[in-house]
Amino acid sequence: MKRETAGIRGRVVAELYGPDGTLRARCETHNLVTAVGDQFYAGRAVLSAGLPAQVTGFRLGTGSTAPAKSGAGAALAAYLAGSNKAPDAGYPTAAAGVATWRRTFGPGEGTSATPITEAVLVTDSIASDTTSAAAATIARALITGIASKGAEDTLVVTWAHELVGA
Repeated sequence: MKRETAGIRGRVVAELYGPDGTLRARCETHNLVTAVGDQFYAGRAVLSAGLPAQVTGFRLGTGSTAPAKSGAGAALAAYLAGSNKAPDAGYPTAAAGVATWRRTFGPGEGTSATPITEAVLVTDSIASDTTSAAAATIARALITGIASKGAEDTLVVTWAHELVGA
């Protein structure tokens, strides 16, 4: 008897471009779907009355706490001011079992003199310039290789969740 194996495979790609459009750094990594993210997908699948809120955007950070299903590792460790942004126009998309979000942090957005080391997908309001709690974070990833983001640089973060079956 074949056993069903299903899950969500998350992939995050962060690309930092200089003012001239040259790719300066790229990181491709996996994410951790949090306990809130598990409920997000389960609730959406069955259209439950207690449906989790839709993903509203991204936030970036400079922390290094290991991602976790719940608790401190399920939220940003060190929020980067000004990085609470909605997805780019045309996102999210859903095709062939993959949900994709993208945010382009243009010049002057999400700038940091220190490395950007974490990113989250959140379901809370992007109206305030504050961090998100674990209760509003559906996925979190640690990013490596993205040094400082200068005021003229552009950072593109693409987040894909592939729903996989047996």
